[in-house]
Amino acid sequence: MDYQHTLEYLYNSVPMFQQVGSSAYKEGLENTLALDEHFGHPHRNFRTIHVAGTNGKGSCSHTLAAILQEAGYRTGLYTSPHLVDFRERIRVNGQPVPEEYVIRFVEEERSFFEPLSPSFFELTTAMAFRYFADQKVDVAIIEVGLGGRLDCTNIIRPDLCIITNISFDHTQFLGSTLAQIASEKAGIIKQDIPVVIGETTPETRPVFAEKAQAVQAPICFAEDHVPEEYSDMDYELKGLYQEKNRRTLLTALPLLKKAGYHLSEQAIRNGFAHVCELTGLMGRWQKLQDAPTLICDTGHNVGGITYIAEQLKQQTYRKLHIVMGMVNDKDIRGVLALLPRDADYYFTKASVKRALPEAELTRLANAAGLQGECYPDVPTAVRAAQEKSLPEDFIFVGGSSFIVADLLASRDALNLH
Repeated sequence: MDYQHTLEYLYNSVPMFQQVGSSAYKEGLENTLALDEHFGHPHRNFRTIHVAGTNGKGSCSHTLAAILQEAGYRTGLYTSPHLVDFRERIRVNGQPVPEEYVIRFVEEERSFFEPLSPSFFELTTAMAFRYFADQKVDVAIIEVGLGGRLDCTNIIRPDLCIITNISFDHTQFLGSTLAQIASEKAGIIKQDIPVVIGETTPETRPVFAEKAQAVQAPICFAEDHVPEEYSDMDYELKGLYQEKNRRTLLTALPLLKKAGYHLSEQAIRNGFAHVCELTGLMGRWQKLQDAPTLICDTGHNVGGITYIAEQLKQQTYRKLHIVMGMVNDKDIRGVLALLPRDADYYFTKASVKRALPEAELTRLANAAGLQGECYPDVPTAVRAAQEKSLPEDFIFVGGSSFIVADLLASRDALNLH
């Protein structure tokens, strides 16, 4: 099989949450433990840092990886979902896993994993851990896929756990209250392992405190710490919400030093300043065009869109154009209620099965007081926004990671940089 056929095999033969949603979700760790046993527990060969949370875990994971790389550590990074290419999920020192490795892994291991019927994420996690061991990484940043307690990344014994924040997302699996969701995320807190909590609410804080106390894990709430150092630091990620991520990371770094990591001030500053270049991070308040300005962001739930709506208010422009699409298992009405009324909207859908049809989104948006036309796909919608914009206008593209993925995949056709 070549790389393309290997990906088609992976996408079509193991259920992929990115495409189909809840039917791909497997509760429990049986498959994960079987795969881990088969590969000889590869995650025990390197140090790990575990990152969970509703929003911000991708930005925090990439920034930590950038800092560790700059500090001279051979650093693995496992994140999801990918935006353009599957290989973005598994990186060492910013470089994606080679196509040949993905092909060989599937060819050599099919006979073992096919009878297990693992989910896409279970299989990808096993591949990542095996690759990091093969690459002899010093440390790997492991981002939780969904939740925490039953997530297949939760077999690691990390040096540090980070839980960025809790808001409503994936409620069909994690619970319908913030306390229930926090309880699932708190499932990564382990005996004697320090944990940093980025943000809390009155409902979530006691959940984390009780779990940490039960397993004697030292707990640090970033909200209680205002780091004095690095107040002048340049952070390449410019989203408003990144200020919270920055504080979370600055709370975590002293704990990593305590765990034996050597992190110089220069490594920390360079990591924050060059995170995208060092790790390949995309889609976080990312600017793709000037005159008119075009920004995309992967924020896709009420928590994420709250910050985006606030940041849009702070921009200066003649006219605001918003290219918008969502998937069908989000709080769509909750998101639409946050968006500005004075923008021109271009409603569209991403190229995944979970995408909400553009006509349905338009109907819901009209009911919420948002006006605009609908378009069959992202490139068509973006092109329409570009054609209707003057140089002093502002175009925002988002609503879903998959909308951003389709935008980035069609950058050349849309003349974006």
